[in-house]
Amino acid sequence: MRLPPPLLLASLLACTIAPARAQDDDESRNRVVVVENVRFDYAQVLNVEPVYQTLRATRTEEQCDPVPPAPSALPAAPPPQEDDGRFTRIMDSVKDIFSRRHEPAPAAAAPAPAPVRRNCRIVEVGREFRRPIAYDVDYVYKGTKYRSRLPEDPGNRLRIRITVTPYVPGATVVPPR
Repeated sequence: MRLPPPLLLASLLACTIAPARAQDDDESRNRVVVVENVRFDYAQVLNVEPVYQTLRATRTEEQCDPVPPAPSALPAAPPPQEDDGRFTRIMDSVKDIFSRRHEPAPAAAAPAPAPVRRNCRIVEVGREFRRPIAYDVDYVYKGTKYRSRLPEDPGNRLRIRITVTPYVPGATVVPPR
């Protein structure tokens, strides 16, 4: 009995695929899955150095230089006189209390001082802001020194994750459950 060409081709393909499929099944059955051994411990922190981000910003400000006022024609005030003693000071303070009660209100106020003229200009002022974004931590565990960059300052002790896994070439490592 002779098979039509499409059936002949299909039967030949089935014969070649079957041994390869059986070989793949054997490899997957014999493949070893390695499970990680994990535990947690503490390491002694030796040094912590902050890592800073520097931000620069500019803003405009008005800066003014004071200009001295023009000399005026007002006479200078006489220097204050020193008191002779305690008794005179007491008498003056008592006299001021009683005399102010009977004085009429002043008729005219003293003239206001002349305004101070300024020399002003707009200036750009630069500012720098530094903020810590991470911490470089040096720590020691069982006599070996390590360095890691962490998001926070860990303090004196650092909790660490210890993983021990045997090396098996071509093995798939599965994290613990």
